[in-house]
Amino acid sequence: MLRTNQIFLNYIENLYEKKKSKEEIVIRSFSKGERMLTQDEKPSKIMLVKQGITKCFFTEENGKEYIVEFLGKGEIIGEIELIRNIPCLCSIEAVTEVAVYAVTVSYFQSLIKNDLTLNNLLLDVFAERIINTSRRASYQQLYAVEHTLAQLLELQKEQNIEISKEDMAAYLGITVRSLNRSLKNLK
Repeated sequence: MLRTNQIFLNYIENLYEKKKSKEEIVIRSFSKGERMLTQDEKPSKIMLVKQGITKCFFTEENGKEYIVEFLGKGEIIGEIELIRNIPCLCSIEAVTEVAVYAVTVSYFQSLIKNDLTLNNLLLDVFAERIINTSRRASYQQLYAVEHTLAQLLELQKEQNIEISKEDMAAYLGITVRSLNRSLKNLK
């Protein structure tokens, strides 16, 4: 539901502290609602969430959004696009105030070539994403929407954030009208 990765965060914080020249890694802030990456555009930096919560979503051809995941501390964004040399697969938007470590493309490429720790962290991230996608797909097949909705409401409560009905519906893959029915059923 909310993905975090403390090990990756520790790694990038150590890199940031060790860098004599702070140009390759900078801390950048985003306001709530601000777009960090845009689907179909080429990313200019690879980012790792230092603090805050983002949403990762696809916009379909009909304009409908589908939220893939909520990303928090330690989650990396833009790395697949860099590795594959492709435009952004999805958009990333700040759900809360967000701070990121923004890494230049050239520095990230040099780390991929020379840093085994980074490569192991990336392999772990990719494996975790496959597992999470599989789990989420099976949950959607096996459980009613109310089950995942209850988890989403719990996340909202735990993180003390406001997730709009539109975003909840986009995460669940349903309409706002269906969401309202499910919310009513939960009460």
